[in-house]
Amino acid sequence: MIHERAGLLAAPSDLVDIAHLVSSYYTVEPDADDIGQRVAFGTSGHRGSSLTGSFNEAHIAATTQAICEYRTMQSIDGPLFLGRDTHALSEPAWVTALEVLAANDVTVLVDADDRYTPTPAISHAILRHNAGRTTGAGLADGIVVTPSHNPPKDGGFKYNPPHGGPADTDATGWIASRANELLAAGNRGVRRVSLARALAADTTDSYDYCGIYVDDLPSVLDLDAVRAAGVRIGADPLGGAAVDYWGRIAETHDLDLTVVNPLVDPTWRFMTLDWDGAIRMDCSSPYAMASLIEVSDQYQIATGNDADADRHGIVTPDGGLMNPNHFLAVAIDYVFSHRSEWPTAAAIGKTLVSSSMIDRVAAGLGRRLVEVPVGFKWFVPGLLDGSIGFGGEESAGASFLRHDGSVWTTDKDGILLALLASEILAVTGSSPSERYRELTAEHGDPTYERIDAPATREEKAALGSMSPDQVPPGDLAGEPITAVLTEAPGNGAAIGGLKVTTESAWFAARPSGTEDVYKIYAESFRGPAHLRELQSQAQALVTSVLSTSA
Repeated sequence: MIHERAGLLAAPSDLVDIAHLVSSYYTVEPDADDIGQRVAFGTSGHRGSSLTGSFNEAHIAATTQAICEYRTMQSIDGPLFLGRDTHALSEPAWVTALEVLAANDVTVLVDADDRYTPTPAISHAILRHNAGRTTGAGLADGIVVTPSHNPPKDGGFKYNPPHGGPADTDATGWIASRANELLAAGNRGVRRVSLARALAADTTDSYDYCGIYVDDLPSVLDLDAVRAAGVRIGADPLGGAAVDYWGRIAETHDLDLTVVNPLVDPTWRFMTLDWDGAIRMDCSSPYAMASLIEVSDQYQIATGNDADADRHGIVTPDGGLMNPNHFLAVAIDYVFSHRSEWPTAAAIGKTLVSSSMIDRVAAGLGRRLVEVPVGFKWFVPGLLDGSIGFGGEESAGASFLRHDGSVWTTDKDGILLALLASEILAVTGSSPSERYRELTAEHGDPTYERIDAPATREEKAALGSMSPDQVPPGDLAGEPITAVLTEAPGNGAAIGGLKVTTESAWFAARPSGTEDVYKIYAESFRGPAHLRELQSQAQALVTSVLSTSA
């Protein structure tokens, strides 16, 4: 149900008490016997809040020590790129991490201006240092302190190994297990020095994340075309880590680009409330993006990013805020038609809960489709070796290759995709939303929706282990079932849930990897009424699974 104040400016009563939040980071001691207060890596690192004993100093000290030990075990001895976003808990956690890294004699590269660092800038830095190497001495890795688009009370901690993308479960499982061992032992195994000693250490150095990333953008985008066309761009960092980057992009590349809201405030008092009444920097939500949508008629392309800038939101005067799936389809159609140096075998990567419009676009382009489980980590190998030209997921995260077919980032890049929208307009003369309407005329017009509902850890575990046997044979919403999937067709990996398809529709049910909710994704090419029938049957299945688990 949509909150009555969704889309309205946050009120004082909506704001988190920053002083209490930060003091709790230091004063609340997590209970290592409480599963909710242990280190747990989801699809985007460890997340929690200091107020609930799930993101506190002890967690970050233990996790960073575990990462140091993991690096030693894996013979990773190059620099570690360390960045943070604008959440209130990010700077305290960044400090804790630096103190532990310095005590372990890890070479750490921090931002040269002591400012905020988007996730894609960390991935770009790692790959630039490693220069195509994945083995050998001197390999770099990174940590990004961010809970992404989560509310202001939350903190997050992500590890990116030498491939530059999100760590796989072999790494995160070991790190979380070791961190919890340290927590249970009162962190007596954690090495740590003071912040003053860490900053003065020979192993601590600086890196111009913003300048190097921004200067390199022409290798992946046609910014000359954007400049020549005079595209009027409005970029809203939503108070996040991209705040300095957009101004630098405008200046460096001489673009007609306005930073719509350059404010940084850890309460995010300038945000409009999301669908559930929470402050959430979700650039794919029309409620969270309401302020930008209101002024979007002043720009030909308006864009938003979440707090660590790994997600994108695209707003056009003719179409408003684009559904992320719609823009992914347009972006894929465009780049595979305008990147002549890419390998002819380069495939299109999508998560299995992304729109089937992408399948139809891929078929029209004559390109191979690689369908993987939720999580950007599945695209990393293909982006590294160029076998995947574009990897995108339904939650508005994507990246793609440079003009020459080499890797740009192996983590999601919201800045990149936001600028691509302007390139599409500059080169084709059509806005991304206009181009999507052309695609629907060619391939059909799907209706897509995701439903979120609260779920306990036990319920999430039950949903994550669903099997094809739990789906009754026969029809789904009046059409014969064509497939029941628990493994992704593109790589055979378990999807942590279940997907059921028919000729013109599908649904997928899975637990969230970052929040205490489950998600039902559904899409139909037969219209909204058919989608509702599909969702009703999907919800009945989930209810049955949950009642059995109870």
